Amino acid sequence: MNVAPAGFVLGRDLPPGFAEFYLPLHARFTPEAQRLAAARRVRLERSLAGDRPNYLSPSAATTTAWRVDVPDWCRDQRNQMTGPADDAELVVKMLNSGAPGVMLDLEDSMVNRWDHAMLGHRNVVRALYGTLSYDDRKRNATVGIAPSTTAVWTRVRGLHLMQGGVIEGETTSASLFDCALLVYSLDYQRLQHPLGIYIPKSESAQEALWWSALFDALRAAKGWEPGSIRAMALVESHPLAYEMEEFLYNLRDYIVGLNLGRWDYMASLIHFNLDDANWLLPDRNTIPLDVPFFQNLRTLLPEIAHRHGALAIGGMTALYPSREDPALNARALDVLARDKQNEAACLMDGAWTGHPDQNAIAVAQFPAPNQLERRPQLADAHPDLRPIPHGVGTTTLAGTRAAVRTVIRYRNGVLEGRGASLLDGYMEDLATDRIYRLMIAQRMRFPGDYTPASLTATFDEELDRILSELPPDAGLETRARYRRARELSEHLILTGAFDPI
Repeated sequence: MNVAPAGFVLGRDLPPGFAEFYLPLHARFTPEAQRLAAARRVRLERSLAGDRPNYLSPSAATTTAWRVDVPDWCRDQRNQMTGPADDAELVVKMLNSGAPGVMLDLEDSMVNRWDHAMLGHRNVVRALYGTLSYDDRKRNATVGIAPSTTAVWTRVRGLHLMQGGVIEGETTSASLFDCALLVYSLDYQRLQHPLGIYIPKSESAQEALWWSALFDALRAAKGWEPGSIRAMALVESHPLAYEMEEFLYNLRDYIVGLNLGRWDYMASLIHFNLDDANWLLPDRNTIPLDVPFFQNLRTLLPEIAHRHGALAIGGMTALYPSREDPALNARALDVLARDKQNEAACLMDGAWTGHPDQNAIAVAQFPAPNQLERRPQLADAHPDLRPIPHGVGTTTLAGTRAAVRTVIRYRNGVLEGRGASLLDGYMEDLATDRIYRLMIAQRMRFPGDYTPASLTATFDEELDRILSELPPDAGLETRARYRRARELSEHLILTGAFDPI
């Protein structure tokens, strides 16, 4: 849990007046956030007992005509560049990339620590005002944000996370804290467009009511007019995939689109089917772009979103371009183009990328400014969202070992303060780390030729390999940190700690 430092005092250490603004919101919204988090745990337990997520019964959300409003400032979201908000240089580069949208991340790609969260918040406010800059040592110049029409979004932490140390003797909702601190800190008149919030990790349509009520309360407390807050939401949990239409309906006064967060979705899909020996995930990087468990959802999401006038955004391509390795760069950009062509063919309106070199290629794959007027021709209004991945990719012992190696190196990056790390050409963050840990756990539960004889011995061997490949000048502190990363990674797997953290 993210905890404020010892000696922190809410009324002293955050902006003047924030304590009086926040405490009534905490009293109203944190208990419900805790109840919703508890309901998630019950839903997972039911799934692992055989009661899998499924579509809901008909309701006003699915049987009546209603539409959401997508304002002009965000109707073109053919690419949303994403990255951690605590990295000012990256934030400026994303905002200067020419991408139609930029998502400043306070969640998965950032370490969930107080100092990083506060730096991220400060950077977001300055970015929204257009005043953020960084020192470019190569050019010996200060680089700021160039004027543009880019739509800027901020991804706050999800309902699964609590924030400690802010209120003495209590925890508070991290989602509430992020939204409230951001709204309180902002002078709305200085914004280029309404405040855009990206909602992560939702697991039910019921949770959309919490967000809608929160946005109502924040607007009322600040005296902001209707339309001053807009939201997009990630579909990155298996239960929510069955409740997308109801989620949109419950948040219809604020929401403008849904995004298929494919990597967290893959992790959730494994998690909710962890007891099923038939639902064994192949080596992650051998899974094709159009694998049915993604493709069925990738087609359903635009149908539901476009039916009600909302945008449908695709996910991140993990293979990263490289300006130092021409072969890897060419492969990464080719995979990017094919991935986004597939999403455009599914009638998505845009996608996510994480590197400025990806922007032009991603944008070029989607019709301008969107495909809102087009609807997929679905053979089944309720397609199978968990087809068993038989005959997909490869499942190997080498793939299991690569997963072990990746989680150790990723956790080492977290200990260094990085929420995302470039490893073997792939950008790995909390979502992909979660996939690998679940994949390893699944293989240990249902052993086969892809399962090592001993998980502990495999972690030891892969750690030795990592240490042997370090530069000769790597010090004792570096080696100790990798050993700690190895211990934490195995512990998370052995204790079943697979919820997003």
